[in-house]
Amino acid sequence: MPADVPALKRAFAAQHGRPPTHIAEAPGRVNLIGEHTDYNDGFVLPVAIDHTTAVAIAARDDARVRVHAVDYDQADDFALNIAKRHPMGGWRNYVRGVLWALLDNQVPLRGVSLSISGDVPAGAGLSSSAALELATAGALCAAAGVEVPARDLALLCQRAEHMYPGVQCGIMDQFASALGVAGHALFLDCRSLETEVIPLPEGIAIVVINSKLPRDLSATPYNHRRAECAEAAALLNLPSLRNTTEADLPKLPKVLQARARHVISENARVLAAVDALRTADTAALGRLLAASHASMRDDFEISTPEIDTLVELAITAPGAIGARLTGGGFGGCTVNLVAGDQTTAFIEAVGPAYRQKTGLDAEAYVCRAVDGMKVRHA
Repeated sequence: MPADVPALKRAFAAQHGRPPTHIAEAPGRVNLIGEHTDYNDGFVLPVAIDHTTAVAIAARDDARVRVHAVDYDQADDFALNIAKRHPMGGWRNYVRGVLWALLDNQVPLRGVSLSISGDVPAGAGLSSSAALELATAGALCAAAGVEVPARDLALLCQRAEHMYPGVQCGIMDQFASALGVAGHALFLDCRSLETEVIPLPEGIAIVVINSKLPRDLSATPYNHRRAECAEAAALLNLPSLRNTTEADLPKLPKVLQARARHVISENARVLAAVDALRTADTAALGRLLAASHASMRDDFEISTPEIDTLVELAITAPGAIGARLTGGGFGGCTVNLVAGDQTTAFIEAVGPAYRQKTGLDAEAYVCRAVDGMKVRHA
């Protein structure tokens, strides 16, 4: 379900003493395939999903920014032109970072009151951060009466995440949240930033399963994996691992060989997955998801025993087509392609078995592909 916008509007009025003028809403995303390829100038295939973050906003007469995070009942208050990083971190730095990135790009903003709410699970690998960033950016621009193309907003939000929370993410999450199209996956070349929407076959459901093993990417080896890829490219005198081939691998130390091998093979799998979607070849999709997970587990080493268990249980469940880890890794979610008429049986088979093996209560979401960030009058 998307964010509860009527409840958000009521919360805004209660907190700020007047109604909002605009609502901006941006989706999370699930990546079908193409993991850790985005910051290597590679290919990715995400889907914007119907779990969203919404921001209610109204301009102020002064130069202050007053923010209320409804779901946490927490606040932030700072001067418009002094959006420094907040020592407590968390959601505040995503909001502050977006504001800083817009101002630094000469976007003329106003003092505002904001309230934020959403249902993208945090720390689950579904890009709650990108949803928050894009919704905040869209709201800030609307309140100031300025228009910035969605593609440019995505790039500014990526910059904000690099500078404020300190996660050196690629561009996939922000592009999916900004440019997603209902009923389609978004095929993105992260070097050229060219996109193409690929229709999702009818009769296939996307089931995301949250392992309930949360993680904060800024506190995991995510940035270290990115540094390893940069080191491998530098050793090969290449601008990125997009340019490397299997023939280059013996030139690298063993660990970096494995990292580069994942990127090479994952890029090839994304291209094959696009072809499989176009022809509705579900068997090929299943094989590609399985190979992707094995590569993340063995070559890129970003999976966990709990995630591996979820994948193993999923591939034998009713209606299963394919399953793999999705997101930055080290916890979070799996993405599962399931025959649409067997989603209930699939979920009922995986959940209890996972609880028995791990003691964790997984949560499943049957996701629809939706449009990217939208702004409307409240």
